[in-house]
Amino acid sequence: MQKLGNIEVLQSSCNLGTVKDGRGGIFTWVPADPILEFNMLYFHPNKVRGNHSHPEFTEYFLVVEGSGVLVTPDPSGGAELVYHMSKGSCVKTPPNTPHAFHAITQVTAISMLSKPWDSCQKPIIHEEVIPFDAGYVDYLDKQKGKGP
Repeated sequence: MQKLGNIEVLQSSCNLGTVKDGRGGIFTWVPADPILEFNMLYFHPNKVRGNHSHPEFTEYFLVVEGSGVLVTPDPSGGAELVYHMSKGSCVKTPPNTPHAFHAITQVTAISMLSKPWDSCQKPIIHEEVIPFDAGYVDYLDKQKGKGP
């Protein structure tokens, strides 16, 4: 098993019959946790999403188009850990693991959660794994002035 700090890099299996018969291929991941919600995410190039951890659920993250880098702090205290992700890359991020994703190209990904977001008392805790760009920082500052 390959790991990036506390984040597990998942390998798929392939049904070779679906490749050999000329129709394409079926690649399969079998998660250890039940998936109770999934979301399609879009990332614009050179933008960051994440910069948080999830105290109440495990997140599986599958890139279906494009490429970027997943960044997480080294749990042993070293420099941050970086993993290049592109189409077909899948990772499992356990609860309380800070992470961020920086898109290199336009990216589409599927995020699968072991607990529904709206059922969480606190779905995310903000962290600064990768600094956000100035435009997003301005947006966050404006949101802080709009109530709790």
